[in-house]
Amino acid sequence: VKGTIPRGYNPYPYQWYPDVAGKELKNPLPASASVVARGKQQFEVFCVVCHGPMGEGDGYIVPKFPRPPSLHSEKVRGWTDGRIYHVITAGQMLMPTYASQVAPADRWAVVKYIRALQRAKMTLPEDLKLIGK
Repeated sequence: VKGTIPRGYNPYPYQWYPDVAGKELKNPLPASASVVARGKQQFEVFCVVCHGPMGEGDGYIVPKFPRPPSLHSEKVRGWTDGRIYHVITAGQMLMPTYASQVAPADRWAVVKYIRALQRAKMTLPEDLKLIGK
């Protein structure tokens, strides 16, 4: 019936609004080893082919397709977790949507893993405080 949605289906209201998604969506998952491990597992299944094992944009489909941006670029590092979640959900440019392949909680876990990759490559001042530097 027009105007109804299937039981169990949650429409994604930010499809055409990446900036709004970036501002309004917040990662509900804790920063824990199990969440990051789940994010790594999902990243290695769905993302590594284009983005490469460390997120540099050097996946094995390059050069058959244009190289995706490095997940370590200033642009991507500056995105909110909600913006990264939105790109996984809705796609961007040549990247298709992964909404049907990756469950919402797993998308958030991938975001946590991407943040772990970024911090491993470029530590932040607050990271150094944790180890007494």
